[in-house]
Amino acid sequence: MADMRAFREAVIGRAAGGPDEPAVELALRLGVRTAVLLEGPSDLEAVETLAARHGRDLSAEGVCVVPMGGAMNVGRYAGLLGPPGLGLRLVGLCDEGEQGFYDRGLRRAGAPSDGFFVCAADLEDELIRALGVARVEEIVGAEGDLPAWRTFVRQPAHRGEAPQRQLRRFLGTKKGRKIRYGHLLAEAVDFARVPAPLAGLLASL
Repeated sequence: MADMRAFREAVIGRAAGGPDEPAVELALRLGVRTAVLLEGPSDLEAVETLAARHGRDLSAEGVCVVPMGGAMNVGRYAGLLGPPGLGLRLVGLCDEGEQGFYDRGLRRAGAPSDGFFVCAADLEDELIRALGVARVEEIVGAEGDLPAWRTFVRQPAHRGEAPQRQLRRFLGTKKGRKIRYGHLLAEAVDFARVPAPLAGLLASL
């Protein structure tokens, strides 16, 4: 696991303009065969949490989950990890509103898009719908965030919004909260109700 994290960091460093060699050497040594491209670290938490719940050791399977820091970076990462670069199989999740970035980036890299699964709004929204608002509020309460949540929904800007949309926006209001809840929501969701994009991604690995 630590070595796969090192590979992930080497890839992120290369995407930021660093050297090729660390990522290339680690890919060969670890036998990396698939890269899962995700928009950010909250998605990574959800994917790795659910994989672990299914008894999967993605690192041992040669699968590296890579948060790209936003959908607009998909072309860069596809070029580094796909056919023009390391030649890995590329799969991932994307938000419906960002699908155009993925289509263009993958096409430029000569990578197929059939391993990418589309979330209606984003992965948090999918998990909130799967769990239901009441269950997510229970999790928020267990984490000690209920006072902050109640303050949030009383704010004029959020009155009248659907509770699901309020929850989704609430998760992004504090640094680190979205990442923490990416893990918590994926830990809580029933296997029979795993959102289709996430279930499809895991089944494809």
